[in-house]
Amino acid sequence: MTDRKPPGVSFETWVERQISQAQERGELTGLRGAGKPLPAFDPDETVYDWAIAKARREGIRPADMLPPGLALRRERDELPQRVAGLPSEGAVRAVAEDYNARVEAFWRRPQESRWSPVPGLADVEALVEGWYRDRPPPPPAVEAPPAPAPRRRWWQRRRG
Repeated sequence: MTDRKPPGVSFETWVERQISQAQERGELTGLRGAGKPLPAFDPDETVYDWAIAKARREGIRPADMLPPGLALRRERDELPQRVAGLPSEGAVRAVAEDYNARVEAFWRRPQESRWSPVPGLADVEALVEGWYRDRPPPPPAVEAPPAPAPRRRWWQRRRG
């Protein structure tokens, strides 16, 4: 429906004309759910429940629907689990510094509302300390067996 309503035509007449033209073109035939009853209204379902169910039907994680400030807060809370499997302290620091840079960029942007949640920075040193504390101990060093003595050649055995 890209046409604008012409002046002097009532809204209902214009809408009815759009519907009849779509029916003539066949755009309203074979629609999914045609001929089926509408889903029952559940008076106990809240808007939140509906949004979560809709997101799951569409294949979207509910966490992806958070506003930017809350998403950053959630990410900060998940940082210890995220860095637990990293191989080095430098990698842990890089993840924390990346998060802090994105938070600082968020602080510089104008917010939609003065009640928008404001995320805090991650404590890099505490994150590194927790990574050292929680990582498994290094495997014990395996000592290599002593190298065998070099074999003597046949001509060296005869002299010896």
